Amino acid sequence: MSNEAQNEFWNGPAGDVWVEAQEYMDGMLEPLSRLALDKAAPAQGERAIDVGCGCGGTSFALAESGAAVWGLDISTPMVTRARERAENRENVAFSVGDAATQNYTPDHDLIFSRFGVMFFDDPKSAFINMRSALVEGGRLVFLCWQTPQENLWVSVAGRAVQPYLPAADAPDPRAPGPFAFADPDWIREILDAAGYSDIAIESRSPDLNIGSTVEEAMYIQGRIGPLARAIAEMDEATQQKAKAAVRAALAEHQTDTGVVLRSATWLVSARNAG
Repeated sequence: MSNEAQNEFWNGPAGDVWVEAQEYMDGMLEPLSRLALDKAAPAQGERAIDVGCGCGGTSFALAESGAAVWGLDISTPMVTRARERAENRENVAFSVGDAATQNYTPDHDLIFSRFGVMFFDDPKSAFINMRSALVEGGRLVFLCWQTPQENLWVSVAGRAVQPYLPAADAPDPRAPGPFAFADPDWIREILDAAGYSDIAIESRSPDLNIGSTVEEAMYIQGRIGPLARAIAEMDEATQQKAKAAVRAALAEHQTDTGVVLRSATWLVSARNAG
């Protein structure tokens, strides 16, 4: 099936981890969520699709406008959590499905995504298919990460752990994954090929509070992020050294309000050219 590797990943331990970290991630990503939601500007009576809705936080935020929101995600654990949180809200529904191949009806005003569209095996085909959900002139708004190096909330820990990792070939920067859309020219090429118009790509880099203390930041770094991936490949002694290095690096960014590090994202908007 399409996106088979992503389907396996998000329906395995990764999905369970994101459910466990749902409250933390919603809080950490709030400054970015608000930027994307303000750009999307959902309105009363509109129909919206939240692609890669995860545990539902952005779907609920979209629905506060009075729009009817359909949250769609490939992860059964996260959709299950979203349904639990829905509390019988009448204007929000959730489905497990792959946005790249989902059958749509062309009656939606908005396709929205917060970090949910970078995982397609064939992104041009996926965006063509998603466009089939939009009315003529319907809006596409999504947020995606710039490079890992520009995202200090990731790269500070990544640089600290690097000396403890074996040498590896550089990954394909466009392979499905969190940073697959780091190149804005690639984003524009995808959307042009998929038939969108009025394409705008804006840089947004708010600071993120990744933990009220270093230990809280360490917890999430050990569950999601470069440290989580690294320690899975290490013996216990090396793990301890790597964690100490990451802890020291994060401590340099401790403030009165928490461990604060810069993010770097692209806020992308476009329309269905019809």
